[in-house]
Amino acid sequence: MTITTAIFQRLVRADRSEQSAEEQGQTARNGFRQMVADGLQNIGDQVVNAKTVLPWALSAVGAPSALLALLVPVRESGSMLPQAAMAPVLQRSAHRKHFWLLGAMGQAIAAAGMALAVGLASGWVAGVAVVACLAFFALARSLSSLAGKDVLGRTVPKGERGQISGLTSMLSGAVAITLGLVIRLVGGQEAGVHLLAWLLGAAALAWVLALVVFASIREPSGEVVESDDGAGWASESWALLREDAPFRRFVLARGLLLVSALAPPFVVAMAASEGGHGLAGLGPFVIAQGVAGLLGGRLAGRLADRSSQRLMVWGAVLASGVIVAFLLLQAVPELRVGGWLHAVAFLVLAIAHVGVRVARKTYVVDMAGEERRTRYVAISNTAMGVLLLVVGAVSGGLALLGPEVALAFLAVLGLVGAWVSHTLPDTSKGATS
Repeated sequence: MTITTAIFQRLVRADRSEQSAEEQGQTARNGFRQMVADGLQNIGDQVVNAKTVLPWALSAVGAPSALLALLVPVRESGSMLPQAAMAPVLQRSAHRKHFWLLGAMGQAIAAAGMALAVGLASGWVAGVAVVACLAFFALARSLSSLAGKDVLGRTVPKGERGQISGLTSMLSGAVAITLGLVIRLVGGQEAGVHLLAWLLGAAALAWVLALVVFASIREPSGEVVESDDGAGWASESWALLREDAPFRRFVLARGLLLVSALAPPFVVAMAASEGGHGLAGLGPFVIAQGVAGLLGGRLAGRLADRSSQRLMVWGAVLASGVIVAFLLLQAVPELRVGGWLHAVAFLVLAIAHVGVRVARKTYVVDMAGEERRTRYVAISNTAMGVLLLVVGAVSGGLALLGPEVALAFLAVLGLVGAWVSHTLPDTSKGATS
């Protein structure tokens, strides 16, 4: 047994009685490299973060507030909407790894562009440049996201995929804590433009290193699927959603589980309105995000391998429950002193989101066979891009009445999502082959 195999099997627990020693070694080599590459990508994600770091960067360079409102929609929808159109291109290729590498290079270029914009420009020029780079970043991430899940499904068997996602979330959490401490201790009360530019440059380097590691994965040849170009990807996507009831319910559940993704910015906004301004004020929320990855990453991975469907249910219940508790405690002025209530609520929501994120990634990979995996991932992500815009617009409109109203809406959405997730079939290893 090689050192890589020993380390991988210690980190990722699974029943390998049906695998030969050669198969175990191949899985360990590919799985370990996938963890390292995903970990490096997550390091970059902590810096190129549309909910925390980028808004503070635009504020630091004096960009107008209108551009701040574009960050999350551009980042999230931009990485999801193109995937159904990209899927036929990937399906015609026997190997998908090179698409991930192309996406990683695009993300590195985009992060470097953001670093130059923040370090050298200001005002509208810097703001427009960052948003434009973020749009390019999201498109590149769309390609990597689509190809990465397919490579994972081909190289790592059921029962181990969720743990890989969980372990990379833990690494991401450790990086976030370190980043938060640096911002808190070095940033002070002023928004350090040069510090943020250097951080964005380091994120670009992380994607270059991830590209090098991912290139060493040995991906087996897969079945080439010739799609019907005459029907068009939009028609094919709609047909799959209409005809595949379990997949349609999964997409609906995933849309309703947006509660854990959309609620945290409202909590941060409420904290900022009560005195959390300055670059140092960003630190506690970045740290909380990192703590969530450390606490929830590995546990979520193991729970997802046992039953990703049940983890989706409990993640939604936890997110909705903490929102209700937060809104009730907000009525007690003494509990809002120091902003600890906002930080704790943000932390628990982040933990819930780690669980939901790992669960739905594992679920869609496990539910799809070899011939449908790429289509399932692509179409579900494209549908999510549309749902994100719709739910984001509704919650944003309700926020005009106050962030509490938007949070209450998201809490109800999460409870409905928990119920829909409960109706999904269990795709775990023990439930289906």
